[in-house]
Formats: sequence, C-alpha cells, structure tokens
Amino acid sequence: MNLNEYQKLALRTAGDHGDFQRTLMYTALGLNGEAGEVAELIKKAFFHGHELDRDKLKKELGDVLWYLAVMADALDMPLADVAQHNIEKLARRYPEGFSSQRSRNRHQE
Repeated sequence: MNLNEYQKLALRTAGDHGDFQRTLMYTALGLNGEAGEVAELIKKAFFHGHELDRDKLKKELGDVLWYLAVMADALDMPLADVAQHNIEKLARRYPEGFSSQRSRNRHQE
C-alpha cells in the first residue's frame, strides 16, 4: 500500500467535524494525543522498567499516521506529497546523510 492509498482508506473512518477549522483542531489535538501515547510507552520502557512493547507502539504509531493522513487531507495535501517534501528538505539539509556538526550549524529553512 502506498501513502495516498492509506490516506484514502483512513478517510473512510474520519467522520465529519463540521468545517475546516474544527477538522484541523480535531486532527491537531488527536495527533498530539497519540504522539503523547507513543512517548508514554517509551518513557515507561526506559524509566519505569517496563518491557518495550512493540505491538502497542505499532498501534500508537498507526494512530499517529491516521491523524496525520486526515489532517493532510483537510489541508488538500496528498500524504505522499507531504512525505516527498520532507525527504527533499532533509536531502538539502543533509546532502551526505546526517551529521552532528551540520545539525548544529544549519540555517533555518
């Protein structure tokens, strides 16, 4: 499955939130909530002695992806375009791969 196919399928369960602003608020809050759940699982694994639960992480990362797909749609952005734009930005920023020095001395884009 490619990203745009995923986005189309995700939209089947997106529901109607009334208008653009409400959809954007809903997806922004949901995205942050799900990212927080990912962070919580990592925190518990590294600071509370829990096992790193990859199955739960996969579920929560999927929820992050769902909110991202729905938000991108609300903004009329195909998810594959968002991904491509990000890869191009990273290629410009780190043309030879990541480097700590380049990260510390980079110009804001």
